[in-house]
Amino acid sequence: MNQPVTGPEKSGSPGTIGIIAALVAFAIILLAPTPEGLTDAGQKTAALFVLILVLWSTEALPIAVTSLLALALQPVLGLNPLGAAFTNFIGPVFFFVLVMFIIALAWVKTGLAKRFALWMISQAGTDARRVVYVFVIGTGLISMIVSDVPTAAIFMAVALGIFEKLDLKPGQSKFGKAIMLGIPIGALIGGVGTPAGSSINILGLDIIVQQGGDRIGFGQWALIGIPMVVLLLPAAAFMMVRFFPPEIRSIGTIGDIRDELKALGPITTGEWKVILIQGAMIVLWTLNTWYPQFNVVQIGIFGACAMFLPGIRLFTWQDAQKATGWEILMMAGAVTALGAASSGSGLAAWLVNSSLGGMEDWSPVWILVLISAFTVVIHLMLPIAPVINAVMIPPIMLLGEASGVNPVLYALPVIYTASCAFLLPMDAVPLITYSKGYYRMFDMFMPGAIISVLWVILMTAMLLIVGPLIGLM
Repeated sequence: MNQPVTGPEKSGSPGTIGIIAALVAFAIILLAPTPEGLTDAGQKTAALFVLILVLWSTEALPIAVTSLLALALQPVLGLNPLGAAFTNFIGPVFFFVLVMFIIALAWVKTGLAKRFALWMISQAGTDARRVVYVFVIGTGLISMIVSDVPTAAIFMAVALGIFEKLDLKPGQSKFGKAIMLGIPIGALIGGVGTPAGSSINILGLDIIVQQGGDRIGFGQWALIGIPMVVLLLPAAAFMMVRFFPPEIRSIGTIGDIRDELKALGPITTGEWKVILIQGAMIVLWTLNTWYPQFNVVQIGIFGACAMFLPGIRLFTWQDAQKATGWEILMMAGAVTALGAASSGSGLAAWLVNSSLGGMEDWSPVWILVLISAFTVVIHLMLPIAPVINAVMIPPIMLLGEASGVNPVLYALPVIYTASCAFLLPMDAVPLITYSKGYYRMFDMFMPGAIISVLWVILMTAMLLIVGPLIGLM
């Protein structure tokens, strides 16, 4: 993130350059001849999208400030009244992101997350290769029910403690590189296991419903997501060890880890409260498959509220405010509002006709592969997963309708693969560990590319197998 500015900003600073680049791109798109088939409102929406995306990517302005601009500029451009823009902003995704920060805080504040991480490491023994597997798989398992960003931060903190004891230097240790790459990869893989694993999932499913698609329940999603997680996590751990074989054979005596775990004492009352609340949420989320009234977002809100009840009270609202990533929250709302504008202005329809036209008669298998592969690659140019959902889902669903296929079948690969950000550490999750200096930008590319190929193949196979069972084919 950009550092606070304490004085007048110098000419040519990254912030100034980012703003100029955003305005130039905005003006070029806005003043260019309107492409055939695109409405005037659609062209204005495209210009707004690019303006906001460049500002987000360069962080020329605080992310939250740019998110507010995404709303305020809609009536200026004649796309939506301000009230409609606000309505699209404050949707289910906004509140799901908020409650997931609260739930993650409960895991961290009670010590449950640290206990789980230390327990898994203590079961692995001292072999360095097995420890890599534990960090990748452990991060992925927790990320299925706790948002990927805080999960990655939790396991990174445990890993840094081990590195310090072993005196491992950033940039010099292959063991450190394998773990610090494996943590965000594991978190992103685990995040697709259930709808609750990432706000990206909820955002994508909400866009599907906005576009008139069928509702996908918790269990229907998990039938595809959990097998992907089970198969991809060990594959990812293998890739980490294969590309970055640890230079040490052991992390020391397992007694050190067990002593640290023992020092935590027995499971506390606070930890039991989190376990019971989270367990109840998982049961109700699963029932969502058959009973739509058990809405995933609604259950998340009830679970978060339960943590403040008398007799439970795990923390104060002030604690929750400090733990909330308000910039991520504002971005999620802005992306939802921009996605609605894209659909309403005709931009989505034009995109499908201009870039995906002629594919209607292709086999669904090859279309699924192409959609997934394109979503993987677009991360290099569009490293903001929520924006990928907002940009791609509406036109992809139109392609499904034109092909005579349930449009949800073609939209789901976009949502799942929006989390497949393994080519370069440009997504928010890998940036958490990248900042510690244990690996370089292109260290992720080769293992990440192989994991991405496995992801595309596995997800296509799961959609073809499970699709008929859940009414998508």
